[in-house]
Amino acid sequence: MERDAPPLSSTLFMDGVGEVVLTLRPDGISWKPLDAGVVASSCLGMDFRSKIQTEIKFSDVYGVELIDSGLAHRFVVHGFLGERGSASPWVLVAYTFGHKYLKICQKWVEHIEACIKNEPARPRSLLVLVHPLCGKGKGRKSWDTVAPIFCRAKVQTKVTVTQRAGHAYNIVSSLSDRELRSFDGIVAVGGDGLFNEVLNGLLASRHEASYPPSPTELSFAGCGEQSQQCRDNTNGRCSSNDVNDMASETSLTSDDHEPLLTSSMPNGTDIPKSTTKNEECNAANQAPSTPFPNDWFRLGIIPAGSTDAIVLSTTGIRDPVTSALNIVLGRKMLLDIAQVVRWKASPSPRDLPSVHYAASFAGYGFYGDVIKESEKYQKADPVTIPTSMAETGTQPSQALQKSPSRLICCENCAVCAETATTANIYSESSRWVKSKGRFLSIGAAIMSCRNERAPDGLVADAHLADGFLHLILVRDCPRPYYLWHLTQLTKKGSDPLNFKFVEHHKTRAFTFISSQDESVWNLDGEMLKACRVSVQVFRGLINLFASGPVV
Repeated sequence: MERDAPPLSSTLFMDGVGEVVLTLRPDGISWKPLDAGVVASSCLGMDFRSKIQTEIKFSDVYGVELIDSGLAHRFVVHGFLGERGSASPWVLVAYTFGHKYLKICQKWVEHIEACIKNEPARPRSLLVLVHPLCGKGKGRKSWDTVAPIFCRAKVQTKVTVTQRAGHAYNIVSSLSDRELRSFDGIVAVGGDGLFNEVLNGLLASRHEASYPPSPTELSFAGCGEQSQQCRDNTNGRCSSNDVNDMASETSLTSDDHEPLLTSSMPNGTDIPKSTTKNEECNAANQAPSTPFPNDWFRLGIIPAGSTDAIVLSTTGIRDPVTSALNIVLGRKMLLDIAQVVRWKASPSPRDLPSVHYAASFAGYGFYGDVIKESEKYQKADPVTIPTSMAETGTQPSQALQKSPSRLICCENCAVCAETATTANIYSESSRWVKSKGRFLSIGAAIMSCRNERAPDGLVADAHLADGFLHLILVRDCPRPYYLWHLTQLTKKGSDPLNFKFVEHHKTRAFTFISSQDESVWNLDGEMLKACRVSVQVFRGLINLFASGPVV
């Protein structure tokens, strides 16, 4: 509808109200009952007004459909109600209008559809991946609940139910550029683990960036020959001749903490052996034409997992309907992503480095052991809390102040909206700090990591798109003290980082070396065996179907 055009108005019958005058405005529709007694009444001299909705904006309308059946012709306007500034579920609403003439109803449907199509951010085609067994089998049920929303919004969906661990990764990573461009985004119906598979499958061959420095480059332990050359290459290509002696590693076990069927899980993107000039030319010709960051392509999550930390941190509520509405309405926000380069899975010199990605969290020590033990959840053995000798190198960029006034990330966050240029971690002004000792746990929070057991998350004031991660180093301490630290995570408004044995660094990158023969990392709930890693954050690497949490 043109903004200068006169408003369209008709007298229609509205279900539950009676006759109304329906008016089409530039930003929505409104209606006024012809019978004033519908909205106002009096008793004993006192006036009462019922809270009947009298308007809806197009930004809150996700669909309109014509119902040509019965004695009267009708059309239904589908939308939602949500209290602004409140972390409450969005409630679906439907307003039904009728008229004895079909053409009148058709005219209204055409006008409303045209106004909705004027919002270009709304998706038209989506790839949907459903994890049927996540969250105690909630995946398929959650999709069945929200599928009608996508149908009413006229969003085409190609739905695939995953059959095994790593299936989502294989589907996304094997998409050609032409297939990828046919979708406006990918929706994961499941938990954080399924989203991690989709994320890694998407970025495996499409993210072009230099690798972070390896631990050996920072002289934490010995001297590495191939690390610098690998770092300066992109597309997962390493030109060092020394890498010819490396052999790739293949996993025969599932790393999915919510397993489907036993199968091999993806090991990330290997940094391959050096290639010939002809192979390099062929690879260049096959370079993806849809690299990331990418402004138009978005990822979405319909929560159905056991924790759903990513959804809670990005929308503020764990509700499939609210998440589905964020998707069909085309909500959009940037999300930081951490690139995790595993230089060594074990002390063996024949490990081939590989690249992985995490959206919410990367953890070692206690966090890795929990994931490892979760695969043995049938057993009732108690979980021990071992210590590990490790070295970390961090690049602090901001001084952390313990202050009661913390800027919490929220919808329309000013911190995430800042356009300051991200500093280069390789610049001469970069200052790296080394920490060495025995650690109970090492956690890198890319976002707050809120969940139902930790209402404020691991780091309450972590932001979704500021280009930083929060590195939490918990040194060896008496076990009751560590449990005290963990219990503080369950209390809203507490400060779980305010302990002498806890170090908190806000940084863009860090490296890690473990003295253990077997070291396990937790990446968004997925297990990764690694004893040497480098991690760096890419600011706003992907777009998410969300608008930020309401806190």
